[in-house]
Amino acid sequence: MATVTPDATGQDPIGRYDLHTHSVISDGTLTPAEIVREAAGIGLAGLALTDHDTAAGWPEAAAVALEHGLDFIPGMELTTKTQGFAVHLLAYFIDPHNATLLSVTERIRTDRDRRARAMVELLSADIDFSWDDVISAISDGATVGRPHIADALVTRGFYHDRGAAFADVLHPGSKYYVPNYAVDTVEAVELVRAAGGLPVLAHPAATRQRAPMPVERMKLLADRGLYGIELDHPENRREWLPPLRAEADRLGLVVTGSSDYHGAGKENRLGECTTSATTVAQMKRDAGL
Repeated sequence: MATVTPDATGQDPIGRYDLHTHSVISDGTLTPAEIVREAAGIGLAGLALTDHDTAAGWPEAAAVALEHGLDFIPGMELTTKTQGFAVHLLAYFIDPHNATLLSVTERIRTDRDRRARAMVELLSADIDFSWDDVISAISDGATVGRPHIADALVTRGFYHDRGAAFADVLHPGSKYYVPNYAVDTVEAVELVRAAGGLPVLAHPAATRQRAPMPVERMKLLADRGLYGIELDHPENRREWLPPLRAEADRLGLVVTGSSDYHGAGKENRLGECTTSATTVAQMKRDAGL
């Protein structure tokens, strides 16, 4: 197994954290325990489990992290939107029992299920494909999403991998695409703060986006409580990063690095982008820990 490599800043891997990973609880392919064991095997000091709109994987990940001497960071990736565009917001150290947070995430997950079923219904009109195919690709209690439809399509032999399915029938421009509910990003930032957490903007310059996060929007989010921005991420377009990094510095946002690891669900490698132990210690202090 490969060891951790220096992150996007060229820093030494010793004492590094991967703050963005997904398990089978959302759209990853490994259990929380398997991710933690892999993190220990490659020499990470700690990691965050940030499944989509759920904290269900935290207990398992935390228990195995304790066994392996890894520092577990509780996290979640919230589905949000701003000015009509999808924006993912990482939330660290939140209270998973916060009533408002529970209400919002339950609504998001319920609508994800509705949307997935609607897309499968549209697909089934043209191909031999059903909801039963998708169910077989979903772990108990998982947050349902397009990746599960993609996995089912791959299993049935319609595509060779998730990426091919996303580039075709699951693409937003496809006739099979159905929009989903997402909380407003500003509201989500305020929600994370109210739940005692630190909101961090995820992959703001990802290649799948038509444009990077506008700096003026970053300022608005910072004014409402945005804590940090995930600039060291394998999917961020390098040419889009300089203005975002400059604005993050100007606004005093903490810069994080993460892999967005999904197991076999993405090419991203665990630990390929990381955050220093010094930054994580600062995050803990700022979260009152």
